[in-house]
Amino acid sequence: MKKIGRYEIVEELGKGEMASVYLARDPFIKREVAIKVLSYELTNDPLFLQFFYQEAEAIASLEHPTIVPIYDFGLHGVQPYIVMRYMPNGSLKSRLKRRGLNRQELCDLMGRLAEGLDEAHALGIVHRDVKPSNILFNQSNDAFLTDFGLAKFTRRKSGMTGVLLVGTPEYMSPEQVQRLQVDGRSDIYSLGVILYLILTGKHPYRAASAARITSAHVHAPIPSVRSVIPELPEMWDEIIGRAMAKAPESRYDNTQALARDVAYATRGQWHLRAVQA
Repeated sequence: MKKIGRYEIVEELGKGEMASVYLARDPFIKREVAIKVLSYELTNDPLFLQFFYQEAEAIASLEHPTIVPIYDFGLHGVQPYIVMRYMPNGSLKSRLKRRGLNRQELCDLMGRLAEGLDEAHALGIVHRDVKPSNILFNQSNDAFLTDFGLAKFTRRKSGMTGVLLVGTPEYMSPEQVQRLQVDGRSDIYSLGVILYLILTGKHPYRAASAARITSAHVHAPIPSVRSVIPELPEMWDEIIGRAMAKAPESRYDNTQALARDVAYATRGQWHLRAVQA
């Protein structure tokens, strides 16, 4: 494949079960872009077509500065594709494999993700697949959220996805696992899992199968970060415990509240926050 539409393919950046992503060059305005193309074998599957088209719709309706924007949409033969801003500094997943995050990077990351997710939730859009590989960094190392292919539009009647288990097992909220109604607090749970991973280098629930991991999200106690890193302050267990509470009503009301507590904790101002609360 040398071209998709007018875009000149440079290299393949990644390939998943649903789509491939390419680095390409727009010859008209001479900039690099990322192009996501639905796999050919899925083009006759109405469910996966729905996922792909709704991703474009979700991002277009959001137009938020912390969400990877769409430049173009089209068809390559029968394969739909989305043209997006290219993020040259990779994903949070690849970054965490190389090194951890310092305090300021953690504050900046959670703050930016909170802005984008709260905007999506206010519009009735739940991401449902918040995970490190869906958090990308631009040339200035600012974090952006991507991949709204599994997003849930809560203001619409349930469709085919209501009977499916959608998401990534390591990051799924208990209500998502149980195929119950989800709202923005499901994404807050996923952010809690990511925060646990950043602090400890491990996932909170680890098992030999996806079924056992998803079962742990529903039934297993929330693990302590201090059981992995004893020198971590106690406040981190309080934050993780609230973000990953089994019942949605016991979690933070919005993502900004979680980000504020992370900021207080990383700056050593947790007790001051507790007095002010």
